[in-house]
This record gives sequence, structure tokens and C-alpha cells, in this order.
Amino acid sequence: MESYSEIVQKELSEWQKEVTRKPSLWNKSTKTIQTKVNDLIPDKVHNVITKSIKNMVHAVLVGSEYTKKRFPLKEATLEERDKKVDEKIQFYKKTALIEGAGTGAGGILLGLADFPLLLSIKLKFLFDVASLYGFDVKDYRERLFILHVFQLAYSSPFKRKEVYEKVANWNETVNEFPTQTKYLEKIEWKELQQDYRDHIDLAKMLQLVPGIGAVVGAYVNYQFLEDLGKTAKNCFRLRVLQNETP
Repeated sequence: MESYSEIVQKELSEWQKEVTRKPSLWNKSTKTIQTKVNDLIPDKVHNVITKSIKNMVHAVLVGSEYTKKRFPLKEATLEERDKKVDEKIQFYKKTALIEGAGTGAGGILLGLADFPLLLSIKLKFLFDVASLYGFDVKDYRERLFILHVFQLAYSSPFKRKEVYEKVANWNETVNEFPTQTKYLEKIEWKELQQDYRDHIDLAKMLQLVPGIGAVVGAYVNYQFLEDLGKTAKNCFRLRVLQNETP
């Protein structure tokens, strides 16, 4: 019978193959479509996302909103941590679903409000996951890791392998950012914003359409949290197992 560690290693191996896979012809064709979609989206929507991303990074690195009352879980096995994280994933998926349905039913203004609200839900989730895997989110280096996990979850197929390598080799990556401000200086804002927009644009635009906004908003938000949950869980599992290696 396989040990839990062996089961996790197999799941990690499959996930690693998935995130490092070369872009397909479908990815290349959809990139062209996505570029055209971006040109059709009103500047007001682009500005909301851009501002939300910038505020998110600053809040993560220099704010205290997400670190309050969060303490690393000590003395727990990987299996116990995984179970607690699975519970969090289910909780946040339902939270995102309700939020998406509510803003989607409210028309364009509330639909636009969904962008920063959904970002906040995603960040709270990531901070909870980090704590459950035993990492102290009051340490700015752990908050940097959270931002890289976020970036990996929403990076394009053309950049995903590069971001994965940074996550997988975190001890080397974090040395590039000796201070919080160093990351703020180095981060490529345009690239991060564009990747996030490309990931959510078409689906979120449908959320602004009267009559179907509530249904689309609920489904899309639920799916976004499911995808983020898978990425976060595997990223932190990888670090836990690396730290356990002599």
C-alpha cells in the first residue's frame, strides 16, 4: 500500500508536467483571439483591473490586512495540512460563488466591483493556505512566495514554465529580493496585469451582460478558486517536502 507521501509525490509529478507543458496550437490561436478581445474591452474595465493589481501587491507586501490573526500551523503532518486546506478550498469556492452571483446580478457597476472583491477573496485564501502549511505570513519573504503562487496560477502558457521554475527553486529566487521594496522595483507591472487580464477577461466580460451575469459570475468565480486552490496546494506541498529533505 502506498504511503501518503508517495501519493502526494505522484500528484505533484502530474501537476509539474501540466504546468511545464509547452504551449499548444490551441494556446497560440486563443492568444490571437484574446488580443482582439482586449482591444474591444472598455478602458474603464482595464483601468479597474490595473489599479486592483497594483493595490493587491502593495497590500500584500506592506500592509497588515492579510496577516492579522494568522499564525503558522505547527506540529501537523502533511496529510493533516492537506485536509485542512481542502476544507478551505471548499469554503472559499462557495464564498466566491456567492460574491460572483451577487455582483453579476447587479449590472455593469457591480460587475466592475467584482474585480477587486474577487482579488481580495483570492488573497485571503492564499494567506490561509500558507499558514496551514506552517509558513509565517508575517515574514515578507513568505508574502513574496504568495505573490509568485498567484502569478503562476494566472500566468500564460507561454510564461508558466518560467514562473514555475522560480517557485520550485524558491530558496534561490528569494535571494533576488533582499527587501520588500526591491520586489516593488523589479516587478513587471504590465506583464502581471496582462496575464491576469488574459486569464479572466472573456469570462468576466460575460458577467457584465444583463440577464446572464449572475449565472456566469457564480460559475466563473467558483472555477477560478478551484484552479487557484490546485496551484496553491501543490506549490506549498512542494516546499514542505523540500524542507523535509535532509
